Amino acid sequence: MKLVVWGGGKASVGRNAGMTILEVLVVLAIVAMIAAVVGPRLIGYLGRAKSETAALQIDQLESALQLFFVDVGRYPTSAEGLAVLVQSPAEGTGWRGPYIDKAEALKDPWGRDYVYEEPVGDASPVVMSLGRDGAKGGDGEDADLGL
Repeated sequence: MKLVVWGGGKASVGRNAGMTILEVLVVLAIVAMIAAVVGPRLIGYLGRAKSETAALQIDQLESALQLFFVDVGRYPTSAEGLAVLVQSPAEGTGWRGPYIDKAEALKDPWGRDYVYEEPVGDASPVVMSLGRDGAKGGDGEDADLGL
């Protein structure tokens, strides 16, 4: 390995011109230890961010459902689902949408469709995400959101 000195003198080559394998291994070990400490925290932040994003999107979908209700006089049926927030239902009476900008907003941060349950009686409609695992129940990132 050559070491060039820019001081206008001769190029010098010597035994100490490069790094030893031991020095490289020490640097790699330090980088690995830092990654081991920081990595899980970053993954935890990412998971929490997805859950918080889903909660915000559920709030937006519920607001869009309220606007749909004001215009049409009813909530969407379970068969229609949340798609009527983007595209007019077959009967379309009073529909003044779209109530959300993009159909992609109907998917949760994990890429699955939000679950919509038509209201029964005087209850409100239910919009929820089944979390990271896509199954009912769970804790942490796997917890259901919007219940």
